[in-house]
Parts: sequence; structure tokens; C-alpha cells
Amino acid sequence: MKLKKVIAILSVFILGIMVTDVYSASDSIKERMISRLPVIIALKDQGIVGENNTGFLEFVGNRKEKADVIAAENKDRKLVYEAIAKKQGTTTEVVGKHRAVQIAGKAKAGEWLQDANGKWYQKK
Repeated sequence: MKLKKVIAILSVFILGIMVTDVYSASDSIKERMISRLPVIIALKDQGIVGENNTGFLEFVGNRKEKADVIAAENKDRKLVYEAIAKKQGTTTEVVGKHRAVQIAGKAKAGEWLQDANGKWYQKK
């Protein structure tokens, strides 16, 4: 009986640590994404990157400036999409495509977007 109590207490403690880690991780992802936002906005304004149809940033032309920033942003977006997919019981791909539609709706005129067929266009 004592062993079951000890196991239950340890389980609750470990679960508490895991939940705290998840919240801490999501906070740090959010902070990283916010810190990259000015660079991403500048790259979009220059026509260097656009939003593809799967919810990720992609280089539009030959210029590959700040590739490390784009890779880091896409990595964090993937983590966010995975968490949402798990919570909603769907796939990361579905979440990404849905997010791409949302991003396209909020994009500024002149930003590069990719339509469902993979064709790039500038929002008017």
C-alpha cells in the first residue's frame, strides 16, 4: 500500500514537472518567434521570403539572406503545428495548411504567397 502511495506521489510530481516544461517550452518558442519577427518582416518587405501553402516561410528568389533565421522560424512553427495537431487530433500538415490560409488573409499588399497549387503570387 505504501508503495502505491509513493508511486502516485511521484507520478503527480513528475507530471507537474512535465506540464511546467511544456508551458515553459511554449513560452520560449513564442519569445523566439517574437524576437525574429522584425527580421522576417524586413525579408518579406524586400520580397526575399514569402509564405508557402503549408504554413512555412520559403525563399522566393535567388537571394537567401538570413537563412538561419528562416530555418529557426520554420522549426518553431513545426513544433507549434505539431502541438496543435496533437491537441486537435489531426495532422501537422492539416494545421500548417490551415495556418497558411490564415496568414494569406492577413498578409500585406506586396507580400509573396503561394497558392494551393504551388504558384507564387504577390498579394494585391
